[in-house]
Amino acid sequence: MVQFLAIFFLLLQSAVVLAKKPAPPAIPAQKWLTLSGERPVVIARGGFSGLFPDSSESAYAIVSSSSLPDTVQFCDVQITKDGVGFCQTEIRLDNSTSIAGVYPKGQKTYNVNGENVRGWFAVDFTADQLFNNVTLVQGIYTRSDLFDNSLPLELIDDVTRTRPPLPLWLNVQYDMFYKQHNINTKSFIQKTLKAGARLSYISSPEIDFLKSLNGVLSKATKVVFRFMAEDAMEPTTKKTYKSILADLASIKTFASGILVPKTYIWPVNPDQYLEPHTSLVTDAHKLGLEVYAYGFANDMPGSFNYSYDPTAEYLQFIDNSEVAVDGFLTDFPPTASEAIGCLALNNKTNPRIGKTLVISHNGASGVFPSCTDLAYQQAVNDGADIIDCSVQLTKDGLAFCADSADLTGSTTAATTFMSKSTSVPEIQGKNGIFSFDLTWSEIQSLKPLLVSPTGDQGLPRNPANKNAGKLILFSEFLELAKTKAVSGVMINIKNAAILAKKGFDVTEVVTSALANATLDKQSTQQVLIKSDDTSVLAKYKNVPTYKRVLNIVETIGKVTQQSVDEIKKFADAVVVHRPSVVVTTQSGFTTDYTDVVTNLRAANLTVYIATLTNEFTSIPMDFYSDPVLEISTYASDFGVDGLVTDYPATANAFLRSPCADPNAANLQYTILPPEPGAILGMVAVAAKGPAQAPAPTLEPSDVVDPPLPPVTATTTPGPANGKNGQSTNVASVGLCLLSLISIFMVLLL
Repeated sequence: MVQFLAIFFLLLQSAVVLAKKPAPPAIPAQKWLTLSGERPVVIARGGFSGLFPDSSESAYAIVSSSSLPDTVQFCDVQITKDGVGFCQTEIRLDNSTSIAGVYPKGQKTYNVNGENVRGWFAVDFTADQLFNNVTLVQGIYTRSDLFDNSLPLELIDDVTRTRPPLPLWLNVQYDMFYKQHNINTKSFIQKTLKAGARLSYISSPEIDFLKSLNGVLSKATKVVFRFMAEDAMEPTTKKTYKSILADLASIKTFASGILVPKTYIWPVNPDQYLEPHTSLVTDAHKLGLEVYAYGFANDMPGSFNYSYDPTAEYLQFIDNSEVAVDGFLTDFPPTASEAIGCLALNNKTNPRIGKTLVISHNGASGVFPSCTDLAYQQAVNDGADIIDCSVQLTKDGLAFCADSADLTGSTTAATTFMSKSTSVPEIQGKNGIFSFDLTWSEIQSLKPLLVSPTGDQGLPRNPANKNAGKLILFSEFLELAKTKAVSGVMINIKNAAILAKKGFDVTEVVTSALANATLDKQSTQQVLIKSDDTSVLAKYKNVPTYKRVLNIVETIGKVTQQSVDEIKKFADAVVVHRPSVVVTTQSGFTTDYTDVVTNLRAANLTVYIATLTNEFTSIPMDFYSDPVLEISTYASDFGVDGLVTDYPATANAFLRSPCADPNAANLQYTILPPEPGAILGMVAVAAKGPAQAPAPTLEPSDVVDPPLPPVTATTTPGPANGKNGQSTNVASVGLCLLSLISIFMVLLL
């Protein structure tokens, strides 16, 4: 009952949103390269199986509220020994159900299409045995197991009664196997049709079965031949699927379309990069065959070319001038709907909708190593409004861009300068190789590293760019920003107090560089000075052309009015990080949205959200492992003023799409924000685990930092000359003056 109410709530949320919108005018005709000229079809494999257990009631029920209205429900047919049909992808039930524990002696070995397969099979159990005792579990171990053992197997009859009704696709994967066990799949299909099921599609990888349906189905049902791996054997003709692919014309005699692995269309090489597309779609369309592709899932990246953006993969198959598939079989139907209804066929030069800025995080650091020339150039190419530089200082006083003063993680410093590893507890708890212990010449000898924030979760960023690009001086960064005419720059100043103790005045370095670039006296390009230290921001109080940004690094749950008042003494804007806005459990499900953004914006503070990435492991489960849904929620629903992201291209694509305006009247698809706690509410209380302690409130004492210490005189070597005639950035004017005074005193003596 709890699950039903939660699903009902999700459906009601969708209905309320749609009811508020006026009846849309006729949608302008779009030119698709599908066979019919209509938009591609979204096919939900086992319902929304990327979120819920495959082919469960919950998975099927949520599709209608989260996807395009003509989305097709896909059911892999399995049949019990007493002839009752249900939906489940695998013929072995032990990977996706609790059957092994319920019937420990029920394991058998059968020959399935020429291979011996050991497991638990539907043909050995009656419907009562399965539906009264066996429950579903998540069959893909990288997905949440919170719904395990809470949902029963789903009858095909129940799928046909889903409301509102959606088109149904039955896939009969193992007709020959069922025949061997005296179960007539064709008769089962006839019985299902007589019961009133409206069958829109039927598919199978077995040719004889599809041919046997001639005269059984109505003309409204499309017959689709399913291709398996190229070297696999089609069980009735004993031909490989590769050889059958070479004779598409023969398929046209018994089918109206083909369902193929996505790599049949866009092959991927062993290094996981795309190769040129094949002629399959073009060849099939010439014969009048529709082409549907399968193998799409947000949490199963297909190629590094997509930069972990699942919508980019869908667009690769439909949004080009050459080919478009007729549909996608996907575990995540909302994301496919988003790609088709929001992002496809949009002019890349469309103006932005709304005022949300795209702000790079160390450049396009998801594509190239952080803070390199190539990362910044990519950020500009990908539509970043603001490019950013975290200013670090070298031993010889030069300013350059790097995410951290510790170069161990972002460069090859560990292989070259391990002897210079030291401990600086004020910066971090572990040893590091710090920029202020290396000269610029030494730093230039290092190679940058493209690192992934996912660590050991197996999601490396573009390996081809692992060491691409070079680190650049702060002055070079400013010159690039001016040359490329971006809307502005965000300068991040860290560790000012520590640097002062080492003889460096980083605020003076930044001030001088901005003045040399004439960015202090013009308003064409914004200059955002960001720091987590209010004493740093206070240094720029009297420069009206600069916007001061307080970086609230800590996770907070609330912000008091007194704290807001303190912030406004030092800053015009704030950067808040995602955990301070969306509260999640350790299992990755949302429980609440905080009022932090609302309260800050109510005080007329500009609010930027950080840091967005495309990797699905960093995205809450309620956001469907979909970076575009997360971007939409922050931009359209929270109304933040800027998105700090490793992948500017993804944010830019959404903000140029019609769906960036959720109130537009002619949308094909509306991206709805997740309702926090709604999905977790479907989980049994015992499975949720202990509640997490709420994040602390930001108090006034947390906002205000002590004054910066005076710059300490040191014997640090003087700054080296910049290359290419570039002027150097002097680390400490005070230090130079002290040196001159010392010389003058010696002369007097």
